[in-house]
Amino acid sequence: MEYDNNNRGAIWPNKKKEKETQPDFTGSLNVGGVDHWVSAWKRKEGDGVNSPSLKFSVKPKDEQSAPAPVATPGVPADDSDIPF
Repeated sequence: MEYDNNNRGAIWPNKKKEKETQPDFTGSLNVGGVDHWVSAWKRKEGDGVNSPSLKFSVKPKDEQSAPAPVATPGVPADDSDIPF
C-alpha cells in the first residue's frame, strides 16, 4: 500500500539560520494535492503565555501558479531570508 502524504507536512530545525528574522524551522506541506514550503518561528522569550508557540508562513512550491501571499500576523512580510 502506498503512503498518502495529502494534507500532511513536517518541519525540521533550520540549520542555515544566520539572522533572527530567519525561521527557526523549515519544511514542506501538502494541502489538497499542492506542495508548499513551510517556515516557522518559535515564541520569543518575553512573549505572553497567550502568544502562539509557533508562527507559520506557507508558500506554494510552484510560485508561477501561486495566489497572492496572505499576511500572517507576527511573521516578517519579507521572507527573502528563507533559505529555499
